[in-house]
Amino acid sequence: MDMFTQTHLEIILQGAGWTVLLSCIAMIGGGALGLLIALCNISKSRALRLLSGAYIQLVQGTPLLVIMFLSFFGLSIVGWNLPAIVAASLSLSLYTGAHLGEIWRGCIQSVPKSQWEAAECLALSRYTRMRQVILPQALRIATPPTVGFIVQLVKNSSLASVIGFVELVRAGQLVNNTIFEPGIIYFLVAALYFLTCYPLSVFSRKLERKLHVGRR
Repeated sequence: MDMFTQTHLEIILQGAGWTVLLSCIAMIGGGALGLLIALCNISKSRALRLLSGAYIQLVQGTPLLVIMFLSFFGLSIVGWNLPAIVAASLSLSLYTGAHLGEIWRGCIQSVPKSQWEAAECLALSRYTRMRQVILPQALRIATPPTVGFIVQLVKNSSLASVIGFVELVRAGQLVNNTIFEPGIIYFLVAALYFLTCYPLSVFSRKLERKLHVGRR
């Protein structure tokens, strides 16, 4: 039986790097989609509200694992053979867009009605009202749930291993299949997840204090 070596550590660290990269891609793509979904959800257009609401219900009602399978195996049936990283990024972006869209919709609508009315009294356009009055206040409210979701996103990226993408968990599995030391390996995997997620929580608390979240 082989011993745990520097080579094995490097494999796991590479997997951790891919986990961070995949999470960043999903956050950027899903964040842009989530903002669009949130704005459609509060639109005056009933059609846009229905479409965005249907998207949220569909994605939130479908397990992420199933979305992964559909992106990787389902699209291959119609001739779209996506690489594992593309399928994983697409799945996590769709998943992120639905959840952040609902989170941010609630944060936007939680801005006091008086702020909306004051912006209208200034004869500001809808775009200007959102950009200069509503969204800055919604950002303060959205900080804690958004960071909380990002932490969950990092951990949920481990599901990409089921379609063959070698992220942190899959890298740990590959190393364990070689040396059969699950105690050491999965303790290291758990520690790397903690080292990735804990700074996000610390950053969230600092950002909350900076934005004076919860204060008048």
